[in-house]
Amino acid sequence: MKAIEISEFGAPGVLRLTERPAPVAGAGELLIRVAASGVNRPDVLQRAGHYPVPPGASDLPGLELAGEVVSGDAEAMAAAGLKVGDHVCALVAGGGYAELCVAPVAQCLPVPKGWSDVEAATLPETFFTVWSNVFERGRLLAGETLLIQGGSSGIGVTAIQLARALGATVIVTGGSDDKCEACLKLGADHAINYKTADFVEEAKKLTGGKGVDVILDMVAGSYVAREIECLAEDGRLVIIAVQGGIKSEINAGLVLRKRLTVTGSTLRPRPIAFKAAIAKALREKVWPLLERGAIKPVIHSRFAAREQGGAVKAHELMESNQHIGKIVLTW
Repeated sequence: MKAIEISEFGAPGVLRLTERPAPVAGAGELLIRVAASGVNRPDVLQRAGHYPVPPGASDLPGLELAGEVVSGDAEAMAAAGLKVGDHVCALVAGGGYAELCVAPVAQCLPVPKGWSDVEAATLPETFFTVWSNVFERGRLLAGETLLIQGGSSGIGVTAIQLARALGATVIVTGGSDDKCEACLKLGADHAINYKTADFVEEAKKLTGGKGVDVILDMVAGSYVAREIECLAEDGRLVIIAVQGGIKSEINAGLVLRKRLTVTGSTLRPRPIAFKAAIAKALREKVWPLLERGAIKPVIHSRFAAREQGGAVKAHELMESNQHIGKIVLTW
């Protein structure tokens, strides 16, 4: 099979189109002929040498994909209501940048009705992450307010649409007026250009001084102290990335007085059973929203994976932060 490998750690140019032996599905797994692979920030970190591959996972990058089931554990597939020829999207621990990929059956979901395989390839990484962190760990409820740091990212556009569909008020930050406008068009109630305004003061104004109930943070670093300032009583701060650094100083007095929760998680190393529970919740509570059009795919760019340099261009765009929504490699 054709695949994109990391020839050595470094800049986007280290990504190389190559040939690898086709993987074989084992117990509890299925083999997918990949139509498209989602490109995500962790792929960039892995390529640079900052995101180690979990034990037993493929060294190929790629954490999400969609395509056609070609073989697999018949008993496990039957139990999941899947069969050869079905079109699925899947969350994987690696190996998504390839023509063929093995995935745990429990981490596969049917391509939503009305969605193409290319569109469905944008779902697993962001939807598993947002559901787990915003709605399970962050406990966001209808009627509450969510602040999303980086609303135009793949995670951001998912969180905007899902939170709004489930009855929350959404505030986002963005690095330009264009990005803020794009977030508003996706359903965000308010957008703050963090380069021209203080998001703490703006969030307080927008909530009448109360503060926000949940913050989804992909920055960390110096942002944490400021985020604690703009949380409401019993507010929850959920950190899912540390693009601004791993060290933070906070006002512990505010944490005590406002009964705040500061938490975070990473998805990739979690066991299959944990991810299977998320998949079950998504199938029950989110897939109906996708199929009736309440949530729509947001794809910024597609790159042909088989073209030499296609993956390189995808990673260059990801690192430029000029995209709004998802980046996809098509096979």
